[in-house]
Amino acid sequence: MHIAVTGNIGAGKTTLTTMLAKHYNWEAQFEDVDHNPYLEDFYKDMSQWSFALQIYFLGSRFRQVKEIRESGKSVIQDRTIYEDAYIFAENLNEMDLLSERDFKNYNSVFNLMKSFVSAPDLLIYLRAEIPTLVKQIAKRGRDYEAEMSIDYLQKLNKKYDKWINNYSEGKLLVIDVNDLDFVSNPEDFGFILERIDAELNGLF
Repeated sequence: MHIAVTGNIGAGKTTLTTMLAKHYNWEAQFEDVDHNPYLEDFYKDMSQWSFALQIYFLGSRFRQVKEIRESGKSVIQDRTIYEDAYIFAENLNEMDLLSERDFKNYNSVFNLMKSFVSAPDLLIYLRAEIPTLVKQIAKRGRDYEAEMSIDYLQKLNKKYDKWINNYSEGKLLVIDVNDLDFVSNPEDFGFILERIDAELNGLF
């Protein structure tokens, strides 16, 4: 079984992925942030490094999906291959930080990869408003995220809402995390588990 957690920067994807993997005894697959050779450079100069960053993420995510399908295990994945194209690359192109030529090149690679992968059995979207995202980003204290603009986060949120509203690849669960503290409050985590259990029961 392949479960994926999706949501904007700071929505709590990695934390929830870790907690769910422990609770259900699933194997966790995380986004390659700490070892990404382009991420810090990207936040310093988005236009110069956007194509290299997006191609790196795309390759990393494709490799993850391949490993998940070949493993035969139940795996929960932090972010999906779809977001790379429909959220981040598209947004960078619209902000004139990814040229039209590079965007077309990127999309041709993405569409080829997409034809070889299957959608997650369940996609969990963590919906969060800007104040929630800003608070979470500040809390984790990554230097390269310190200068991230509110405008950038707002643009990403709009992209996420558009993508999720039109998502038809598979089963979808939307969880509003604005008033949830699933890390410190067991009741909030229990609420999420109940929602997930209801969806998982429909998969079998």
